[in-house]
Amino acid sequence: MAYQEIAAATKGFSEENVIGIGGNGKVYKGILPAGGIEIAVKRISPENDGTREVLAEIATLGRLKHRNLVGLRGWCKREKGSFLLVYDYMENGNEREKKFLTWEDRIRILNDVASGILYLHEGWESKVLHRDIKASNVLLDRDMSGRLGDFGLARLHEHGQVARTTRVVGTVGYLAPEVVSTGRASSGIDVFGLGILILEVVSGRRPVEEGKPILVESMLEAMKEGKLADCVDPRARDRGEAVEDQEVERVVRLGLVCAHPDPSARPTMRQVVKLLNGKNGGIDGDVEESEDMEAYLLQRTRTGTMMPMRDVWMSQYSSNFGYVGSHPTMDDVRQSQSTTSGSWTTTTVEAR
Repeated sequence: MAYQEIAAATKGFSEENVIGIGGNGKVYKGILPAGGIEIAVKRISPENDGTREVLAEIATLGRLKHRNLVGLRGWCKREKGSFLLVYDYMENGNEREKKFLTWEDRIRILNDVASGILYLHEGWESKVLHRDIKASNVLLDRDMSGRLGDFGLARLHEHGQVARTTRVVGTVGYLAPEVVSTGRASSGIDVFGLGILILEVVSGRRPVEEGKPILVESMLEAMKEGKLADCVDPRARDRGEAVEDQEVERVVRLGLVCAHPDPSARPTMRQVVKLLNGKNGGIDGDVEESEDMEAYLLQRTRTGTMMPMRDVWMSQYSSNFGYVGSHPTMDDVRQSQSTTSGSWTTTTVEAR
């Protein structure tokens, strides 16, 4: 995309067009002269040390097409000048900025994000690890659909490959413990980040807040006391919104099992999509579509693939992050599902 076109769209990068300021630079709203299309432009100065992240974002997002990913329209690099990344404009900002979302909105947005991550993990020619799943990277379009953005830390890997990293990247509160302790990066790190996001969206709290218990610790304590339904954002109750206790408990348990400190105990993204939809669904090739989740989980437990861990959170997180408490297993999540038996169906990834 030509520099002149981007400059004209943003009125010469006018301060009145600034809609955000991040670690890598400012973000401007713009309108393309041809067609009047609204765009968002991330401007990264040459003095910034984020060149590696910029190139990663261009290489990754530029080739990915999915309705739940923020689209990269183009980019520009001036000689000895700024990097300019041009995205689809998201009218409703990010999830963290929204003052209030209904329960229905929250679940729909979580479904959108999960579908986007599933595409990254399974729906493309290579596996894409986002590595920075968090609320501020979930943007909302005109229809309040959730789209995952900011691929500056993303990496491509062959399917079935476990990557190693020489540096710890991510955001405190969303960072999977195995990245810190072993340097191993798998699709489980995105599942972990989504688990924390689920808990954050349900409760309206940040993962780490000064003067308060860590969010996961609070959720674990609520589960121990049988008060998971009380974890819902109090603003929902204050507004008189009818939120079923069973539904809150189901989603919180899913968030906790996604954020399990043992990566082998976490569900896959395909399972997460099913569980967010309240279905006892399954994995293609692992079980017959007619089998329910209980049979599938029993099989996984017997083979040791899904380890029933109750004390792992306390032992692993107390050493790495100071978290305490017991932790639910996938079996606990299944128990919180509706007693109505559901069948396993294929999750379709829709490209746009």
